[in-house]
Amino acid sequence: MLDDIDRRLLRQYQHAPHLGPAELAERTGLTPATCARRLDRLRGNGIIRANRAVIDWRALGYEVEVSLRVSLDKTHPRAFDEFAAEARNVPEVIEIQTFLGRVDLRLSVIARDMAHYQQLYRSAILTLPHIADIEALMHVARIKSDDGLPL
Repeated sequence: MLDDIDRRLLRQYQHAPHLGPAELAERTGLTPATCARRLDRLRGNGIIRANRAVIDWRALGYEVEVSLRVSLDKTHPRAFDEFAAEARNVPEVIEIQTFLGRVDLRLSVIARDMAHYQQLYRSAILTLPHIADIEALMHVARIKSDDGLPL
């Protein structure tokens, strides 16, 4: 599926997606036209999914991050779908993950401070449908956060 040239291109691209094809081509030893064609193919095959801005939410005044482990009342056949649909509408929920096991979902929630988190928890989180149990884990430090892959 991927050859060594694709891997070399992806290694450079994932660390500097802002570079144009000419600069990326120079770093990978390709011609600009070949680089552009390969990038288009990687995008077309769904390997490169997006270019996006990563915004530091702490710089915008959000100081609190909480992981909420949620178990749902699975006696309702649409519990997952209905919960996820409602949780998506809470702007401070920045990530939703599903699991198999005792915990069904994990929500990452950000807040400006503890008072803001308490207000969010009471008015937006606890009102989500089909919650059977919820556990809050307060984030203290992020040791590693890296979207780069070992290519």
